Amino acid sequence: MTMGVHDGHATFYTYVDTPVGKLMLAGCPDHGLRLIAFQCGKGRVAPEPEWKQSAEPFREAGRQLAAYFRGERTTFDLQLNPAGTPFQLAVWKALEGIPFGETRSYGDVARSIGRPGAARAVGLANGRNPLAIVVPCHRVIGSTGTLVGYGGGLNVKQALLDLESTVLARRPPEGPRRTRARREPK
Repeated sequence: MTMGVHDGHATFYTYVDTPVGKLMLAGCPDHGLRLIAFQCGKGRVAPEPEWKQSAEPFREAGRQLAAYFRGERTTFDLQLNPAGTPFQLAVWKALEGIPFGETRSYGDVARSIGRPGAARAVGLANGRNPLAIVVPCHRVIGSTGTLVGYGGGLNVKQALLDLESTVLARRPPEGPRRTRARREPK
């Protein structure tokens, strides 16, 4: 992935330790986060020589990731700026719509973007997602319900899905809220 300098803006990067391994975050403070990459497995990415190391531009991303791993956050509110083809961007946008703790098949995602015959292409785009965890490609599984492919390794994919199901299991069931009747003062 080439991210050097864009429109005169340098690319910064930092590393964040998580329960599933070290992640590298990269991007530009003015344009947003462009990369969250595992430092293990097939998704490992090394910083380019012209990138500048600094944790400061990623403080909020680090806080939100830490809250996710503590089970306190189910969505992310970060400025994202992934680079991809129009098809990849459509797939990645669809991934953001998969609710926390749920999974979808590649075919489900293909149908959600109006390309029902493009499950394999969705799989390729999913595998090129540059924003692991925040754009939840780990929530996409095979049509038979099996775990298939993940840049951080299948053990990490399983750990992320387990984390999300554990968080949901701890939450009280949703249902009608009971309200107390208020009496009007006499």
